[in-house]
Amino acid sequence: MPPVPCRPPQAVDNRKPVIVVSGPPGSGKSTYAKRLARDFCLDYITTGAFFREIAREKGLTLSQLSEIASRDPSIDLAIDKMSLEAAEKGGVVIDSHLAGWVLSGLAHVRILVTAPLTIRLQRISSREGGGDRIIEETVARESLQAARFYEYYGYDTTSFQGFDLVVDTSSLSIEEAYDIISRYTRYKLSALGFRLPGE
Repeated sequence: MPPVPCRPPQAVDNRKPVIVVSGPPGSGKSTYAKRLARDFCLDYITTGAFFREIAREKGLTLSQLSEIASRDPSIDLAIDKMSLEAAEKGGVVIDSHLAGWVLSGLAHVRILVTAPLTIRLQRISSREGGGDRIIEETVARESLQAARFYEYYGYDTTSFQGFDLVVDTSSLSIEEAYDIISRYTRYKLSALGFRLPGE
């Protein structure tokens, strides 16, 4: 028997869901966003990959590109444009540090995942190697990002106001955190009139 095709959430008025997963580096946002995209049959977009690609093309580290972006708003504006275009099209999970704020009027579900800095740095160092260098680059990049997001947009990325769900992943396993995230997403989309996969 052939596999049953994956069907994204459907709405009577033809809306396509937009789910945003935001959070700082090492919080787990990419892990959870990818799984949501898979389980809800939606496209997956990550602005972090776009930022890393720009850094590779320019031969820069992420912290070096963040420093340039603090003086050149065109980099963030290009990334924001990508997020907005994806959200307007719909049928997508967007993994982005800033999209939870930028897409506040377009996203059906806005999720923030977080964890204390020390835990996130341990995760990043374990994942990417590099020890002290990676830690120093991450701290510098976060500081620069927070400053420029506030300067350009007035967003305080330390504030969790406006998000539908905030999950501290520090004391949860990946499965435990994802169970909370997926259950809430299913609840919120259903409450907004979407018919979900499997229903």
